Amino acid sequence: MNSSRTRRLTTVGALTGSALLLAAVPAFAHVSVTPNSAAKGGYSTVAFKVPNERDNASTIKVEVNLPADHPIASVSTQAVPGWKVEVVKSKLAKPITMHGKQVTEAVTKITWSGGTIEPGQFQQFPVSFGPLPDDTDQLVFKALQTYSTNEVVRWIEEEKPGAAEPANPAPALKLTAATTDAHGSAAPAADAKAKQTATTNAAADSDSSDTTARILGVAGIVVGVIGVAFGVLAGRRRTSV
Repeated sequence: MNSSRTRRLTTVGALTGSALLLAAVPAFAHVSVTPNSAAKGGYSTVAFKVPNERDNASTIKVEVNLPADHPIASVSTQAVPGWKVEVVKSKLAKPITMHGKQVTEAVTKITWSGGTIEPGQFQQFPVSFGPLPDDTDQLVFKALQTYSTNEVVRWIEEEKPGAAEPANPAPALKLTAATTDAHGSAAPAADAKAKQTATTNAAADSDSSDTTARILGVAGIVVGVIGVAFGVLAGRRRTSV
C-alpha cells in the first residue's frame, strides 16, 4: 500500500471517528428540575439545576416562574451560599383551599441573584412546595438565565409529545398518581408498587422454603428406607453364612 493511499485511509478514519464522537456527545445542558417527578396532591422538595453554557461569561441571575394556572399554596426556598433570593406572590384569580382555609395569593416567581456560576460549573437551587395539584400531569416552570454579558437565555419552550426537544425547553415536573397511606398523606404509586413487589418476593421466598423443606423431607424418608433395606439384607447374609 503506497503512502498516499495510507494518508487517505487515515484521513477517512479520523473524519469517521470525529463524526461518531460528535454523535455521541449529548445536547447542550439546560435548566432542569430534579427529581423530575412527584406525587399529585403531596409535598415535594426539588432543585432547579442551572448549568453555565458560556465559556466567556458567568451566570449572575436565575428567575423561575411558577405556573399561575395551577398555583401552589406553600412555597419555601433553601438558602444557597452567595445568593440572595426574592419570592414574589400574586393574587389568585380563583382562591384555593388549604387545610380548611382559603388562600387568595400564591408564589408566582422566585429570583436568585448576587452569586455567580462560572464557566464549566452548575448550581442547584432547592425549593420545597405543595400541595401539588391533582388535576394535571405536569407543572412547567419557565425560567430566565442572565449572564454577566447581559445576555438572557429564556428557557420557556414547552415540549410537545412526539416532537423533538425544543432548543430552549422549560423545566418540567411530571406529576404521578398517588395513593393514600395509613396517615392519610399522599404517597407515590411507585412506593405502593415497591411494597407490592416486596410482598410478592417474600411470598415467593416462603414458597421456595416450603418446597425445599418438602424435598428434604422426602429425601430423608428415601434414605431411611434404603438404610432399613440395607440392614435387612445384611442380616439375611449373616444368617445364611
